[in-house]
Amino acid sequence: MRTKITVIGAGNVGATTAQRIVEQQLGDVVLVDVVEGVPQGKGLDMYQSGAVEGFDMKIVGANNYEETAGSSICVMTAGLARKPGMSRDDLLKKNEEIVADCISKVCRHSRDLTIIVVTNPLDAMCEVARRVSKLPKNKVFGMAGILDSARMRAFIAMELNVSMTNIHATVLGGHGDTMVPLTRYCTVAGVPITELIAPDRLAAIVKRTAGGGAEIVNFLKTGSAYYAPSAAAVEMVDSILKDKKKILPCAAYLEGEYGVNGLYVGVPVVLGANGLERVIELKLTADEAAALKKSADSVAELCGLLTC
Repeated sequence: MRTKITVIGAGNVGATTAQRIVEQQLGDVVLVDVVEGVPQGKGLDMYQSGAVEGFDMKIVGANNYEETAGSSICVMTAGLARKPGMSRDDLLKKNEEIVADCISKVCRHSRDLTIIVVTNPLDAMCEVARRVSKLPKNKVFGMAGILDSARMRAFIAMELNVSMTNIHATVLGGHGDTMVPLTRYCTVAGVPITELIAPDRLAAIVKRTAGGGAEIVNFLKTGSAYYAPSAAAVEMVDSILKDKKKILPCAAYLEGEYGVNGLYVGVPVVLGANGLERVIELKLTADEAAALKKSADSVAELCGLLTC
């Protein structure tokens, strides 16, 4: 029996996520959206591309959740996108309603489910999904650090004119302006970037990474990033379904790790067949620990405003 994956939200992030999943032959996809005709039309278009791309995975669009029954993974992308000048925090109330409604519906039809949250503000929306789904913490987590790390890797590649595949970057904390890039854990082919990039240039890369999403929003004017976010979400799906046990930075529900309790914060984790299987605790300097606490406090402040 083939794996079924539900993608909620047929906008740019959701549709691109669905397309990547079927092209990589990870499973059949149900693309759900409230707008009549949009998921059906996009799903049919993607399915027809299989004749050219050479994949046989099925993809169907739906406005209800009956089609999602028996899904193994749900990628939650639905929600309002940021507009220029809008912070992720501004999205909190509206997207809380959207996430709570969608997660409650998908869970009625699939109880053995792993939920990957992409909707912003990411860390708070993970908490909404956990509360509404009532699933254990290893089954509900968020796509954040993979995207943030990818942006940092891209900026380092631009600076050094080297392949991004040679670059490893680690970013902790909430998904937003308070993220914590760990420069001393960043390497290029095993060489610490602190030996390759001057301190002032490295500081500029860190600053650009923190504002990476806003930079794209300002360019697009009427939308936000979707190519890199969808790629990051699909890497998580791939690691889970193939039990690769990749160590990836994700928004995880912490219960004492890094001195954080009862919050979703971005940290390195092991992703495998059982979802989030382990949190990797890195040794932090006093400054790094303080920055992570500040980031966690920001997440706590948002979660304190949730009503679900």
